[in-house]
Amino acid sequence: MSNYLRFYNNKYKYVFFTIVTYNRVQILIENIDILRNSFKYALSKYKFEIVACNILYDHMHLILKLENTKDYSEIIRIMKYYFSRKVSINAALSKSKINKREKGIWQRRFWEHTIRNEQDLNTHLDYIHYNSYKHYKIAPKDWKYSSFNKFVKNNFYDINWCNFEDKNKISNLDFE
Repeated sequence: MSNYLRFYNNKYKYVFFTIVTYNRVQILIENIDILRNSFKYALSKYKFEIVACNILYDHMHLILKLENTKDYSEIIRIMKYYFSRKVSINAALSKSKINKREKGIWQRRFWEHTIRNEQDLNTHLDYIHYNSYKHYKIAPKDWKYSSFNKFVKNNFYDINWCNFEDKNKISNLDFE
């Protein structure tokens, strides 16, 4: 058992997440409406804002702005719980998963990083929006399951961002 401790500090309001399906099962896009509703459900219980996101077939990246950073584990837990109750997959479950009443949809853990300054935020925004290109060679402007076009509309990115020069700056980042 790992002794990993999560970092909760209300001085920092932005947190980056990587959340992955169990065995990288590709179920998120085909169930995108359920996933959206799972976040709406979490928003009905906790105060936070989804600043940026990129939903891929088997994982997602998010930046949340939290009113109380101590809530983020519970936010992720209830989002996963809601999604799991609404989605059905045929997965061979271990005795441990059955005992913990898991359905084999999500990896048990998630990865988080507390964002501590503007440069860190911008690096993670780039990473999130680069992910459709990284995994599928689809330009961010053409991937409809991300917040990229919202950022274009707000003049944060140029519509053609992720050109050769941009890719060289961020292709060595790996937050998965």
